[in-house]
Amino acid sequence: MQTFYFIACGLACVIAVYLLVKKVETKVVFIGLGIVLCVISLQPLDALLAFTTTMTRATVIKAICASMGFAFVMKATRCDAHLVKLLTAPLRNLGFFLIPIAYTLTFFISIAIPSAAGCVAAVGPTLIPLLMSAGVRPAMAATSVLAGTLGGILSPGTTHNSIIADMAKIKIPDVIHAQSSMVFIVGAITLICLIVMTFVFKDYAKNEVFVNEQMQQEENAITKVNLWYALMPIVPLILLIIGAGEWSKSIEFLAWTHRLGVAEAMLLGAMIALVVTWSSPEKISKEFFGGMGHSYANIIGIIIAASVFVAGLKACGVVDAIVEWLKVNQDYVRFGGTFIPFFMAMLTGSGDAPAIAFNDSITIRAAELGFDQVQLGTTVALSAVLGRVISPVLAASIIAASLAGTSTIEIAKRTALGSLISLFVIAFILL
Repeated sequence: MQTFYFIACGLACVIAVYLLVKKVETKVVFIGLGIVLCVISLQPLDALLAFTTTMTRATVIKAICASMGFAFVMKATRCDAHLVKLLTAPLRNLGFFLIPIAYTLTFFISIAIPSAAGCVAAVGPTLIPLLMSAGVRPAMAATSVLAGTLGGILSPGTTHNSIIADMAKIKIPDVIHAQSSMVFIVGAITLICLIVMTFVFKDYAKNEVFVNEQMQQEENAITKVNLWYALMPIVPLILLIIGAGEWSKSIEFLAWTHRLGVAEAMLLGAMIALVVTWSSPEKISKEFFGGMGHSYANIIGIIIAASVFVAGLKACGVVDAIVEWLKVNQDYVRFGGTFIPFFMAMLTGSGDAPAIAFNDSITIRAAELGFDQVQLGTTVALSAVLGRVISPVLAASIIAASLAGTSTIEIAKRTALGSLISLFVIAFILL
């Protein structure tokens, strides 16, 4: 009977990949297959329990919903646009050097705007035309921005950081601190490969302008940067950084920041933005709660769905069998935690779904396999991010391609080298 369960789980994984590639709704795929696996293993209640337990996982819900609520407030007040304008205004006429600068800017902006699609939508309309007007061909202009979204993994609002912190029973800033060295190494590799691919594809032509007529006719909605507005997107980050430092405990008027969580920092950031932008409280409230609802439906929903699928695998005994096998063959954990989420993300265009599924099933047992939960969880999440940027069906890639007037395949050609080298460095050196 166990053999039948193994075959059923293997078939379910293949079907899941196929359906996700076909762009079937992620939540439907995971919940449907999870229920089927629980039913055939005669444990249908496990699927329902997984659903209801995950839908009330407070630590994850607080951080993610509050972060998305804050992001909606930044969008509504245009504070995110002011930040982008502030950072890009001094960069004109820098030619080739705009490529690494645009990548680096996007990397750090994505920490404040962790959604890859949201970040590209925010910075793309400014950075991509800027790159193209400086002689960078459309495909590389789009790639420079998309590749920079790697930095989003360091955001307190990133889904995976909440999940990893919940698993390891530590604070989200501690997770970010632990993973920062790996992320910056991978970020440096990606940047070097981006420069290499610029020469390979001859994507820079001095004294040429690639901006099309439509872009030339478009006027920036923001003619003058408001510095206070531009600072608003990074207020929660500043608060969390201050609170994470031991030195803040000894300063009376800063001691309270040590007790700040991500959700509280995001909420306080939205309140400060309300005052600074002198916006309608009704509008800010509506946007914040709208963002929270959006995140629950589109981000927490995927986490819930993935937990149901994992419950199905557990009900069939597959997860326990894999863990027992990996205990004996621990060298294979590093490959499972890197290559599986990488290729799943590449095929589906989603970094969240495969990473969440792996972390909920394997990373939670990391100690039994001889690995640190934070390190393994970060590896899984980072590998999924590297996989998604070479996916032609990634939403952020589609946005970047449309802004530049190129195709997602051209972008994938330019991100592939950095992603693959980074993946091997993680699997064989960093993990």
